[in-house]
Amino acid sequence: MSRTTDILLTSLAPAIWGSTYLVTTEALPGGYPVTLAALRALPAGLLLLAVTRCLPPRAWLGRVFLLGCFNFALFWTLLFVAAYRLPGGVAATLGALQAMMVIIMARGWLGTPIRAGAVAAAATGVLGVALLLISPEATLDPIGIAAGLGGAASMAAGTVLSRKWQPPVSALSFTAWQLTAGGLILFPLALIIEPPLPPLTVTNLAGLAWLGLIGAALTYAIWFRGVARLEPAAVSMLGMVSPVTAVILGWVVLGQSLELVQAIGGMIILGSVWAGQVANRQRAGDASVRSVPTRSKTA
Repeated sequence: MSRTTDILLTSLAPAIWGSTYLVTTEALPGGYPVTLAALRALPAGLLLLAVTRCLPPRAWLGRVFLLGCFNFALFWTLLFVAAYRLPGGVAATLGALQAMMVIIMARGWLGTPIRAGAVAAAATGVLGVALLLISPEATLDPIGIAAGLGGAASMAAGTVLSRKWQPPVSALSFTAWQLTAGGLILFPLALIIEPPLPPLTVTNLAGLAWLGLIGAALTYAIWFRGVARLEPAAVSMLGMVSPVTAVILGWVVLGQSLELVQAIGGMIILGSVWAGQVANRQRAGDASVRSVPTRSKTA
């Protein structure tokens, strides 16, 4: 499968994640972030385990639970805290810093060189997200900012370590392991810090089914497949597609306004995503050239 196909397929995951805000606000009860995150992760993980029939070996349990924490338990919890304490635009802009964090972490953990083009694309993408989402009236809350930065760092660490630790199983099995581990971490936390859920309506159940089956099981299998095939910095840039689809869905479904500045921000984001893929493709090409053995003079 070509690199372009891998990029397009992987970008489907953040495009679908852009529906999370709409589904959460319109179809789920408010005030239960950790409980809803647990119900999103664990059932989806157990379903995938039943489908794949592949359990992690004992030697992998520590890594699986660490990845489940970074990619799901810690990330989703901090994401909800940031969303509750900050305007959505500020929270999303902090989340967009993940791409920059991935570049730094990949350098430390994978030895990936830092390229100016990749850094410039990531910084431009953050600017685009800010233009797309931040309003002049946005207020800043220190706890919310810390949660937003922590959530971005958690997802960045999960992305890089998911590339570093590649088990000899399918992306679907790897997703099942991490979702189940993340759900097992979230459930006791939800029982401790949140009250019981009210009776769920058909709309609530449909929203949970969408977030669990499509927004978690399917999309993260696609995402981890991309992590295994593409450079971490290239994958992280694709995550910026999510706020673009979120704004488009808000405009189409909820009738929210779409200003010229937002449209410019969206175009900047898409341009930065494309530039990030070009920069990382050049890096991959350079690496492949370096890996070609030279002919010995004594041959």
